[in-house]
Amino acid sequence: MNDISQEDKEQLSLELKAEPKPKPEPEGIRPEGKVLEWVSHPAKRKPLVTVVVSLFIVLLVIIVYYMTYSVWFSVLGFVILYGSLSAFYFPTRYRLADDGIEVKTTFQRLHKKWSQYRTCYVDKNGILLSPFARPSRLENFRGLYLRFWYNRDEVMAFVNKQIEKNRAAEKEGG
Repeated sequence: MNDISQEDKEQLSLELKAEPKPKPEPEGIRPEGKVLEWVSHPAKRKPLVTVVVSLFIVLLVIIVYYMTYSVWFSVLGFVILYGSLSAFYFPTRYRLADDGIEVKTTFQRLHKKWSQYRTCYVDKNGILLSPFARPSRLENFRGLYLRFWYNRDEVMAFVNKQIEKNRAAEKEGG
């Protein structure tokens, strides 16, 4: 009665043999050299500020309601205020590779090439990559701001290396 061959036993077995699949590379950047990745979440970094800002938003929504007696305006005010602070409330993922920069936020994904940036400016929270050779008022609109997350030195070294490569390439080509 128990004339089941070894082959049949393997076919009837419920044991699943799982092999880990390699993680696919994200679209856009294909790393050739060193890659630097991190997540910045300012609301987590400063919980007291997060509570104060959240209470302020709620207070403003209440004021809007009592000024207009409209739930719709109150909801619209909340969406506008909360949405304008999405970079503060939601995490931002950064990926720097030799061939480009990837920035993922809640609502968008940016892919930029290092060749687009000519200078950079550092402040206490991050580094602004600028497409201009000299300071310009348009930098805040056309540049890219990378927010640090306890990795200031690593980010600055990586960015400075890439900016220097671009300067050297410009001198050779122009």
